[in-house]
Amino acid sequence: MRVYRVRGWFRQGLDVHRFTKEIPAMTQAQALERMYSDIGSRHKVKRRMIRVEEIVELKPEEIKDRKLIGMVEG
Repeated sequence: MRVYRVRGWFRQGLDVHRFTKEIPAMTQAQALERMYSDIGSRHKVKRRMIRVEEIVELKPEEIKDRKLIGMVEG
């Protein structure tokens, strides 16, 4: 299982919200799909309102989320 960091922003009304999420996934496309699903369901925004700036695969020492660290280490 790989961990990806997805950074971007989304518009909600007149506000712009920035986000950074660490997502476990097998592929970059799967990480992107999970991010769209999560942001859309939590904030009730359409996918077309979400902009992704970068997707980076993380090394185990770069992961900040404690739950993901435990999952990767094992």
